[in-house]
Amino acid sequence: MNIVERTKAPTPKFFRMLRSIGLALLALSGSVIAAPVILPAVVVSVAGYLAVAGGVLSAVSQMTVDDDAKSEEDLLNRMRKDNENLPRDGIK
Repeated sequence: MNIVERTKAPTPKFFRMLRSIGLALLALSGSVIAAPVILPAVVVSVAGYLAVAGGVLSAVSQMTVDDDAKSEEDLLNRMRKDNENLPRDGIK
């Protein structure tokens, strides 16, 4: 499985939650870093570390694959492909 297939594959619920937390950390740290007021250097450096942690957490969480959902999705795609040329009997 290459990287594109891996990112398009279904993600487990736990890792979707972790991805959302990582994105929230990234947004929060970005707003602290870009704040127009002068903040202490410690706050800005902690925000930088949180930005890196949020980015890594989101990227790693996106790469996980739910194998059960992936196999079900593959089965449905295979069935759609097999049935696309069959005659219709009025059933949608």
